[in-house]
Amino acid sequence: MPGPLRASQVSDQVFRTLVDGILSERYAPGERLPTQRALAADLGVNVASVREAVKRLEQLRLVDVRHGDAMRVRDWRAFGGLDVLAHVLFAAGGLDGPTLAALMEARRALLVAVARLAAERRSDGQAARLIELADRLARCGDGRERQALDYAFMAELIDAAGNIVFTLVMNSIRELYFERAELFEPMVADRSSDALYARAAAAVSARDDGAAADAIDGLAALHQEALR
Repeated sequence: MPGPLRASQVSDQVFRTLVDGILSERYAPGERLPTQRALAADLGVNVASVREAVKRLEQLRLVDVRHGDAMRVRDWRAFGGLDVLAHVLFAAGGLDGPTLAALMEARRALLVAVARLAAERRSDGQAARLIELADRLARCGDGRERQALDYAFMAELIDAAGNIVFTLVMNSIRELYFERAELFEPMVADRSSDALYARAAAAVSARDDGAAADAIDGLAALHQEALR
Protein backbone atom coordinates (compact mmCIF):
# COMPACT_ATOMS: atom_id res chain seq x y z
CA MET A 1 0.00 0.00 0.00
CA PRO A 2 1.54 3.34 -1.02
CA GLY A 3 2.60 5.65 1.77
CA PRO A 4 1.51 9.25 2.25
CA LEU A 5 2.54 11.81 -0.35
CA ARG A 6 5.46 14.08 0.41
CA ALA A 7 4.75 17.82 0.74
CA SER A 8 6.41 18.45 -2.64
CA GLN A 9 4.18 15.83 -4.30
CA VAL A 10 1.05 17.40 -2.81
CA SER A 11 2.17 20.82 -4.04
CA ASP A 12 2.80 19.34 -7.52
CA GLN A 13 -0.72 17.92 -7.59
CA VAL A 14 -2.22 21.26 -6.58
CA PHE A 15 -0.11 23.02 -9.21
CA ARG A 16 -1.23 20.62 -11.96
CA THR A 17 -4.87 21.01 -10.94
CA LEU A 18 -4.68 24.80 -11.08
CA VAL A 19 -2.63 24.87 -14.29
CA ASP A 20 -5.14 22.58 -15.96
CA GLY A 21 -7.99 24.83 -14.85
CA ILE A 22 -6.29 27.97 -16.15
CA LEU A 23 -5.04 26.61 -19.48
CA SER A 24 -8.31 24.86 -20.27
CA GLU A 25 -10.00 28.15 -19.31
CA ARG A 26 -12.27 26.71 -16.68
CA TYR A 27 -10.84 29.75 -14.93
CA ALA A 28 -11.22 32.60 -17.40
CA PRO A 29 -8.66 35.38 -17.84
CA GLY A 30 -9.38 38.10 -15.29
CA GLU A 31 -11.40 35.77 -13.10
CA ARG A 32 -10.86 36.09 -9.38
CA LEU A 33 -9.78 32.81 -7.81
CA PRO A 34 -10.69 31.68 -4.31
CA THR A 35 -8.27 32.55 -1.53
CA GLN A 36 -5.43 30.17 -0.84
CA ARG A 37 -7.16 29.06 2.34
CA ALA A 38 -10.38 28.35 0.42
CA LEU A 39 -8.47 26.45 -2.28
CA ALA A 40 -6.74 24.37 0.38
CA ALA A 41 -10.10 23.45 1.89
CA ASP A 42 -11.61 22.63 -1.51
CA LEU A 43 -8.65 20.42 -2.49
CA GLY A 44 -8.23 18.82 0.91
CA VAL A 45 -4.62 19.95 1.35
CA ASN A 46 -2.79 22.32 3.65
CA VAL A 47 -2.30 26.00 2.88
CA ALA A 48 1.48 25.59 2.55
CA SER A 49 1.01 23.25 -0.44
CA VAL A 50 -1.29 25.76 -2.12
CA ARG A 51 1.14 28.58 -1.41
CA GLU A 52 3.99 26.71 -3.11
CA ALA A 53 1.80 25.91 -6.11
CA VAL A 54 0.73 29.55 -6.41
CA LYS A 55 4.37 30.69 -6.41
CA ARG A 56 4.97 28.48 -9.43
CA LEU A 57 1.89 29.88 -11.14
CA GLU A 58 3.21 33.40 -10.54
CA GLN A 59 6.56 32.46 -12.03
CA LEU A 60 4.77 31.26 -15.15
CA ARG A 61 2.77 34.52 -15.21
CA LEU A 62 -0.49 32.59 -15.05
CA VAL A 63 -1.86 34.40 -12.00
CA ASP A 64 -1.51 37.84 -10.49
CA VAL A 65 -1.36 37.92 -6.69
CA ARG A 66 -1.70 41.24 -4.90
CA HIS A 67 -1.47 41.85 -1.19
CA GLY A 68 -4.94 42.11 0.31
CA ASP A 69 -6.66 40.90 -2.85
CA ALA A 70 -7.53 37.47 -4.18
CA MET A 71 -5.58 35.95 -7.04
CA ARG A 72 -6.64 36.80 -10.55
CA VAL A 73 -6.09 34.66 -13.62
CA ARG A 74 -3.88 36.19 -16.30
CA ASP A 75 -4.37 35.62 -20.01
CA TRP A 76 -1.71 32.99 -20.74
CA ARG A 77 -1.92 33.67 -24.47
CA ALA A 78 -0.91 37.28 -23.83
CA PHE A 79 1.64 36.77 -21.04
CA GLY A 80 2.88 33.17 -21.27
CA GLY A 81 6.37 32.32 -22.49
CA LEU A 82 8.28 29.23 -23.57
CA ASP A 83 8.03 27.86 -20.04
CA VAL A 84 4.25 27.57 -20.47
CA LEU A 85 4.43 25.55 -23.69
CA ALA A 86 4.86 22.12 -22.14
CA HIS A 87 2.06 22.81 -19.66
CA VAL A 88 -0.27 23.83 -22.50
CA LEU A 89 0.42 20.55 -24.26
CA PHE A 90 0.00 18.46 -21.11
CA ALA A 91 -3.20 20.19 -19.92
CA ALA A 92 -6.50 18.37 -20.25
CA GLY A 93 -7.39 18.34 -23.94
CA GLY A 94 -4.02 19.92 -24.71
CA LEU A 95 -3.28 17.50 -27.54
CA ASP A 96 -6.60 17.75 -29.28
CA GLY A 97 -6.57 18.05 -33.07
CA PRO A 98 -6.00 21.79 -33.46
CA THR A 99 -3.27 22.00 -30.81
CA LEU A 100 -1.36 19.01 -32.16
CA ALA A 101 -1.66 20.42 -35.68
CA ALA A 102 -0.31 23.77 -34.46
CA LEU A 103 2.58 22.03 -32.70
CA MET A 104 3.56 20.13 -35.84
CA GLU A 105 3.23 23.22 -38.01
CA ALA A 106 5.49 25.20 -35.66
CA ARG A 107 7.94 22.28 -35.48
CA ARG A 108 8.23 22.19 -39.26
CA ALA A 109 8.87 25.94 -39.57
CA LEU A 110 11.40 25.86 -36.72
CA LEU A 111 13.32 22.88 -38.09
CA VAL A 112 13.61 24.39 -41.56
CA ALA A 113 15.15 27.54 -40.09
CA VAL A 114 17.36 25.40 -37.87
CA ALA A 115 18.62 23.37 -40.84
CA ARG A 116 19.81 26.49 -42.64
CA LEU A 117 21.67 27.75 -39.58
CA ALA A 118 23.15 24.32 -38.88
CA ALA A 119 24.59 24.13 -42.39
CA GLU A 120 26.27 27.49 -41.84
CA ARG A 121 27.49 26.99 -38.27
CA ARG A 122 28.04 23.30 -37.63
CA SER A 123 31.32 21.96 -36.33
CA ASP A 124 33.01 18.95 -37.89
CA GLY A 125 31.98 16.88 -34.87
CA GLN A 126 28.33 17.88 -35.19
CA ALA A 127 28.30 17.07 -38.90
CA ALA A 128 29.79 13.65 -38.18
CA ARG A 129 27.22 12.92 -35.46
CA LEU A 130 24.33 13.83 -37.76
CA ILE A 131 25.63 11.45 -40.41
CA GLU A 132 26.03 8.73 -37.78
CA LEU A 133 22.50 9.24 -36.44
CA ALA A 134 21.05 9.16 -39.95
CA ASP A 135 22.89 5.90 -40.60
CA ARG A 136 21.61 4.39 -37.34
CA LEU A 137 18.04 5.37 -38.26
CA ALA A 138 18.41 3.65 -41.61
CA ARG A 139 19.44 0.43 -39.83
CA CYS A 140 16.88 0.59 -37.00
CA GLY A 141 13.46 -1.06 -37.15
CA ASP A 142 12.30 -0.69 -33.55
CA GLY A 143 9.67 2.04 -33.19
CA ARG A 144 10.69 3.39 -29.78
CA GLU A 145 14.38 3.30 -30.64
CA ARG A 146 13.66 5.15 -33.87
CA GLN A 147 11.84 7.81 -31.86
CA ALA A 148 14.86 8.23 -29.61
CA LEU A 149 17.14 8.48 -32.63
CA ASP A 150 14.82 10.99 -34.33
CA TYR A 151 14.88 13.16 -31.21
CA ALA A 152 18.67 12.86 -30.99
CA PHE A 153 19.00 13.84 -34.66
CA MET A 154 16.83 16.95 -34.26
CA ALA A 155 18.53 17.90 -30.99
CA GLU A 156 21.94 17.62 -32.69
CA LEU A 157 20.67 19.72 -35.59
CA ILE A 158 19.45 22.41 -33.20
CA ASP A 159 22.70 22.29 -31.26
CA ALA A 160 24.58 22.81 -34.54
CA ALA A 161 22.40 25.85 -35.30
CA GLY A 162 23.78 27.52 -32.19
CA ASN A 163 20.60 29.37 -31.24
CA ILE A 164 19.67 29.16 -27.55
CA VAL A 165 15.99 30.01 -28.15
CA PHE A 166 15.57 27.05 -30.50
CA THR A 167 17.30 24.88 -27.90
CA LEU A 168 14.85 25.98 -25.19
CA VAL A 169 11.87 25.30 -27.45
CA MET A 170 13.19 21.78 -28.05
CA ASN A 171 13.74 21.28 -24.33
CA SER A 172 10.19 22.34 -23.57
CA ILE A 173 8.67 19.58 -25.70
CA ARG A 174 11.15 16.81 -24.84
CA GLU A 175 9.12 15.48 -21.90
CA LEU A 176 5.96 15.48 -23.98
CA TYR A 177 7.64 13.62 -26.85
CA PHE A 178 8.74 10.74 -24.68
CA GLU A 179 5.88 10.64 -22.17
CA ARG A 180 3.36 10.44 -25.02
CA ALA A 181 5.59 8.26 -27.18
CA GLU A 182 2.67 6.23 -28.52
CA LEU A 183 1.13 9.38 -29.99
CA PHE A 184 4.27 10.33 -31.92
CA GLU A 185 5.39 6.85 -32.96
CA PRO A 186 3.66 7.06 -36.39
CA MET A 187 6.10 9.86 -37.29
CA VAL A 188 8.98 7.41 -37.59
CA ALA A 189 7.05 4.40 -38.87
CA ASP A 190 7.43 5.31 -42.55
CA ARG A 191 10.85 4.04 -43.60
CA SER A 192 10.81 6.24 -46.71
CA SER A 193 11.83 9.07 -44.39
CA ASP A 194 15.22 7.43 -43.79
CA ALA A 195 16.62 8.88 -47.00
CA LEU A 196 15.64 12.38 -45.90
CA TYR A 197 17.60 12.12 -42.65
CA ALA A 198 20.62 11.07 -44.73
CA ARG A 199 20.11 13.89 -47.24
CA ALA A 200 19.78 16.47 -44.48
CA ALA A 201 22.91 15.23 -42.72
CA ALA A 202 24.89 15.23 -45.94
CA ALA A 203 23.72 18.74 -46.82
CA VAL A 204 24.64 20.10 -43.39
CA SER A 205 28.05 18.44 -43.70
CA ALA A 206 28.50 20.05 -47.14
CA ARG A 207 27.36 23.43 -45.75
CA ASP A 208 24.56 23.51 -48.33
CA ASP A 209 21.89 25.43 -46.42
CA GLY A 210 19.29 25.25 -49.21
CA ALA A 211 19.54 21.48 -49.58
CA ALA A 212 19.52 21.03 -45.81
CA ALA A 213 16.36 23.12 -45.49
CA ASP A 214 14.65 21.25 -48.33
CA ALA A 215 15.44 17.83 -46.85
CA ILE A 216 14.26 18.81 -43.37
CA ASP A 217 11.13 20.43 -44.78
CA GLY A 218 10.29 17.20 -46.59
CA LEU A 219 10.97 15.17 -43.48
CA ALA A 220 8.87 17.42 -41.23
CA ALA A 221 6.06 17.35 -43.82
CA LEU A 222 6.02 13.54 -43.66
CA HIS A 223 5.87 13.75 -39.88
CA GLN A 224 2.97 16.21 -40.06
CA GLU A 225 1.05 13.96 -42.42
CA ALA A 226 1.64 10.90 -40.23
CA LEU A 227 -0.11 12.58 -37.28
CA ARG A 228 -3.17 13.85 -39.12
